[in-house]
Formats: sequence, C-alpha cells, structure tokens
Amino acid sequence: MGLFSGKGNLGPGRHRAFAVTSENRASDLILRFFECCQTYKDFRKSQGPALDKLKEPILSEITSALVKRYELNFTRQDMSSLWFLCKQESSLLDITDQACSLFSPSEVALLEWTDDLEVFIVKGYGKSLNYRMGVPLLRDVVQSMEQAIKAKEDNQALGSYEKARLRFAHAETVVPFSCLLGLFLEGSDFQRIQKEEPLDFPPKPPKKRNWRGSTVAPFAGNNMLVLYSCPANSSSNYFVQVLHNEHPIPMPGCDGSDFCPFEVFKEKIVHPHLKHDYNTLCNVNLDQPKQKPQPSKLSQLFRWLFWPGTDDTPSHRVDL
Repeated sequence: MGLFSGKGNLGPGRHRAFAVTSENRASDLILRFFECCQTYKDFRKSQGPALDKLKEPILSEITSALVKRYELNFTRQDMSSLWFLCKQESSLLDITDQACSLFSPSEVALLEWTDDLEVFIVKGYGKSLNYRMGVPLLRDVVQSMEQAIKAKEDNQALGSYEKARLRFAHAETVVPFSCLLGLFLEGSDFQRIQKEEPLDFPPKPPKKRNWRGSTVAPFAGNNMLVLYSCPANSSSNYFVQVLHNEHPIPMPGCDGSDFCPFEVFKEKIVHPHLKHDYNTLCNVNLDQPKQKPQPSKLSQLFRWLFWPGTDDTPSHRVDL
C-alpha cells in the first residue's frame, strides 16, 4: 500500500493506519443503491423492448450492409456478436484490425451511439430515478466535507480526523453520481434538470455529443471531489474541485468551472437533489395502508347473531 507508506508510524515502512468498512450488498444504500431500489429494478427490466425498438433500425441497416458487403448471410445476432467481439478486442487487446475492421467508421460510430443510448436511458439522464436514487451517496460525500471543515476550524490535531474517504464501486454507481453533479450535459440541459424536465437523447452521429460511455464510465472510471481551504480568498474560504478520471471537469452548476465555492456547490448542485427521499423514490408502496380484508358472509352472520353491537358493518345485509 504505497499510498500510505512513509506517512504514519506503523512498522518499518511507517505506514499510516486507515479504516476499511464494507456493507452488505443487499442493504448498501451508499454505493449499491441500485440493488436496493425496487422501483429502479422494475424500470430497468421494463426497458428491454423499448431499447430494442430504438436500436432496431440502425442494427438492421448495418446487418444488411454487412450481408451486401461480404455476401454472407449475417443475422442481427451475428452482427451483434461481431460488434461485441470488436469492443472486447479493442478495449482489452488494443486490436482494431480484426472484428472491428468488418465495420466502416460510420457504422462503428452508429453502434457506439446505440450503446451510449442504452447507458443514457437505463443508468444516466434518461430517467431522473436513475440518478436520484444516488442521493444517499451525494449526501454522504457532502457530509464528509462538512466534517473536514469543522475539524479544521476546531483546530483538531493533524491525524485525528479524516483526510480522505475512498469509495470503490462500479459503473452503476459512477454514472448516476456523475449525473447528480450535472456532468456531460448538452447546452441548457442543466437548467432543464433543475426544472425537472425530461432531456433529449444524445445527438446521433455525425453530430457531436458529450455523452459517451467510453468517457463517462470507462474501465477504472472514477470521480474525485477535492476540498480546498483558501483563507486568503475574499469570496469563500472553501472550494470544491471535481475531477473525472483524474482530469478537472467543468460543472454547469458552477458556471462551467471545475473549481467551485463550497457554498455555491451545495446550493446549486447538491440541495436541489436532497429534496428527493430515497425510500419514497424506491419503495413507492412502503407507506400505503394495506387493504382490510373483507369478512366472509358466514362470519358476518355470526357477528350479527352473537355480537350485534360490535359489527363494523351493521348496515350490510347477510344473504344465505
């Protein structure tokens, strides 16, 4: 653990102590909120036919082009398998002259767009539930920053308070969190999100787009929020910088800057999301009263005969 060596007093390597916590994946609302959200699971399951319908024209067109180009009886499934192989060879082996070479550059661009469209719809901005269910994580991140500010202002000794909080998860967590920060939006989309208006799909090639799965959630994709203390600054003592895959990234909520006063960050980016409650979003039937079972006609008769003053429905007629 070179990250912690030479910075503490543990052993010959002078390692610094750190805490590791792990939650049950079935109840982890911070990092695996998508697995705990029944509403989201139902939504994602329901999107299969709609996604197929959206992608069908492009996939059929490219399949027909392959049949004509190579004079082979390719099916849609064959084409999809070749595209999957192309992506695996390209990403894992850096090979683009085998399966990928079967497609033209314009076909590759369209196939990438269909993949990005699916991520947009089921993980990203396509439905507000996709990212609003990540509010527990956003709240936890902001609270950790507020705790760090309090520790500094209380002049706590170095090493007695948390300096960093590292969270490890997958794209199902990274993508919604990026959306909560308002990253990779087009034009005025941030204002539309604030007004809770639905967004358009990412522009189709050859138009340019900000939403690309290879950028939003690549292998080892990550978000980093760094809290800075700037006592000499007249406008704010604390600033937040957002980095995506270790690179500063502009935030529409902070006028396109990657460096934002902490209070502005909370007001414009965080607080609009905090009005949404996780349980309300994800367990819509949680608080609905259960219907009282109707008594049978026989039980109504016995109640009428033996407990005439306790019948909840005295006006009901009992027919034999």
